[in-house]
Amino acid sequence: MTLDLFFKNAHLVFPGEATAPGGVGVRDGRIAAVTAPGEDLAADRTVDCEGRWLMPGLIDPHVHFGFGDPEKDFRTESRSAALGGVTSVISFYRAKDFREDFDRQLAMAQSQSVIDFSFHLGLTSDLHVKTLAEITRTYGVSSYKMYMMYKGQAGLAKGFTDIDDGLLFAAMREVAKLPGAVLGVHCENVEVIPYLRDPLRADGRDDLAAWDEQSPDFLEAENVHRVCYFAKKTACPVNIVHLSSKEALDEVRRHRRSGGPPIYVETCPHYLFIDKQDAAGPLAKVNPPVRTQADIDALWEGVLDGSIDTVGTDHVPRKRETKEKSIWQATNGFPGVATMLPILVQAGYHDRGVAPEVLARVLSRNAARIYQVAGKGTLTPGADADLVVIDPDLTRTVDPAELLSHSDYSPFEGRPLRGWPVTTVSRGRIVMQDGRLTDAAKDGIGRYIRRFPESEQ
Repeated sequence: MTLDLFFKNAHLVFPGEATAPGGVGVRDGRIAAVTAPGEDLAADRTVDCEGRWLMPGLIDPHVHFGFGDPEKDFRTESRSAALGGVTSVISFYRAKDFREDFDRQLAMAQSQSVIDFSFHLGLTSDLHVKTLAEITRTYGVSSYKMYMMYKGQAGLAKGFTDIDDGLLFAAMREVAKLPGAVLGVHCENVEVIPYLRDPLRADGRDDLAAWDEQSPDFLEAENVHRVCYFAKKTACPVNIVHLSSKEALDEVRRHRRSGGPPIYVETCPHYLFIDKQDAAGPLAKVNPPVRTQADIDALWEGVLDGSIDTVGTDHVPRKRETKEKSIWQATNGFPGVATMLPILVQAGYHDRGVAPEVLARVLSRNAARIYQVAGKGTLTPGADADLVVIDPDLTRTVDPAELLSHSDYSPFEGRPLRGWPVTTVSRGRIVMQDGRLTDAAKDGIGRYIRRFPESEQ
């Protein structure tokens, strides 16, 4: 058998297990063989990894494609993802009625994306909850999101009228009926925030730390408790998305000890890397806020002990002009899909000695398991040949102009990071080599991932 691709002399990273020298053979878009050191196989193209890491392609389970240029984001942002070693994304999608708009959104994404993709559905109304089983089976979606920061007046400002604890509870009851489904929740107590924010503004505060002080860790932890408590009462698997603080993580641990449905935890690269004193200022404004060094250290402990399941970027590709304002007026969120891997290699492997297999667990394997992304997140023969070759010693300075995003800035711009992907492979196609997209990275080669077993094929 002649392979299409053979990666030799690699340092293979088996997520959550171990690392070992060896090679990987690819044929017809799938992993065909995993070989011992020195074993060569015939292939149309052989890539010498020269001892660099080879791990499953990253799965970013938290991106917001469409928040920059709604009609073009899947083109620009999937390319930015490929530069960062990301081979699959799950993007958040909201609509008044998914049944009337999903096909249009899917067709647009399919025509543009250079990597595989799926969607989470944002649940913001009674209609969404009532039609949840129907849209799940029709569109192959098995994950959803509740935005608890859009309750009350905060929700009305965004046009949401139904978001409250009742909608959360109703959604949990419906999600619990769907095998393998999971409800993600944004946890912040938005009702208390104005009481803390208004005095800060009155005092003339306009710094990144003030954004943390108007929505402190205990408001996140309080909401985490409520979500976990309701999850237990409804037997609903939940995912605490973009968790940012030690106090919130400890609340999850407390609920896990008493049993009940799965409680998953996702954090983000920025919560593992920068704190509220960071010089990026409004460029690093995000919800929940970046916190303290003590929170960063606690979240890394969560990565190491398995309390944190996944890392996602919360990638939002807006323009710099929306951020260069006061901390109170700048938009929330920032791009990150291209820099997730080097941040975790720098802050995890180099700065803290976190093993590559631990990074691969939270960057790839766990997301595939939690979100039913079949055939990904593993180096097992038969799996999709989604791969990334990483040079852990390659140092580059973050330059937004090189990251191909619709966004023209990064909160990490100007920082040297050590450890970058040098090759990205999507289902057997090399789409990035040495920091540049290849001719194989064509519009529409990405595949939509259906994740609910009863969905139409």
